[in-house]
Amino acid sequence: MLRHEFHPGKLVLGLFLLIAAIAYAGDAGGIWDTPWFVAFPLLVAGLLLGGAAAAVSYGIRGRPAVRTGRSATRVRAADRSAEDTPDA
Repeated sequence: MLRHEFHPGKLVLGLFLLIAAIAYAGDAGGIWDTPWFVAFPLLVAGLLLGGAAAAVSYGIRGRPAVRTGRSATRVRAADRSAEDTPDA
């Protein structure tokens, strides 16, 4: 299995979405009564806390590693062509 980066902001937002889903599932199942407006504060809190977690994670780790791809190949090729030209 390939390793991937851990994104705590996505985890926090996912937990808040899960809480909202459980609240409405309990309402649909007749276990408790959930008012219609409960999802808005949960989603706003999840977005704010998820953004804060992502900002803290970015502050601790810095920029992610450069991925290999077409753009990286083009940059390297452009650097090589600049090195090959003789100075006048």
